[in-house]
Amino acid sequence: MNRVEEQHKHFMRAAIQIAQEGMDRNDGGPFGCVIVKEGKIIGRGNNQVTSSNDPTAHAEVVAIRAACANLSSFQLEDCIIYTSCEPCPMCLGAIYWARPKQVFYACSREDAAAIEFDDEFIYQELNLAISDRKIPTQQLLQKEGQVVFKNWMTKQDKIAY
Repeated sequence: MNRVEEQHKHFMRAAIQIAQEGMDRNDGGPFGCVIVKEGKIIGRGNNQVTSSNDPTAHAEVVAIRAACANLSSFQLEDCIIYTSCEPCPMCLGAIYWARPKQVFYACSREDAAAIEFDDEFIYQELNLAISDRKIPTQQLLQKEGQVVFKNWMTKQDKIAY
């Protein structure tokens, strides 16, 4: 086994250990994540949904927030994410916004579904027309909302991302 592969396994084991520790503390579900840059962990997180009463406090989101704070950046360029489970749709979106160079995961979404963490309904909802989704969603005050968008387009000191 080569050095790079051993390093990937080392960081994945760290993510898995964080998942176990968080679960043992009753922070939330059995999920952990570390974010690595230049061979060093710069962000870590475990699921904290139930302990923080925050449905967005998934391991990947917690780790992304920590890594971005440590880097003083909203981007994770040149970073690798190691997560104990294939990211859910919310976390996948957050990962794409953060723009890391690579993601490794241990358990699959099917493994998660087998222990009653099933996100399949969200994947299915994303493919539906808004009018066909389970949670009623309705557009309201589009023209007023577009004023802010137009202001963004002419804002001289914006930070693009």
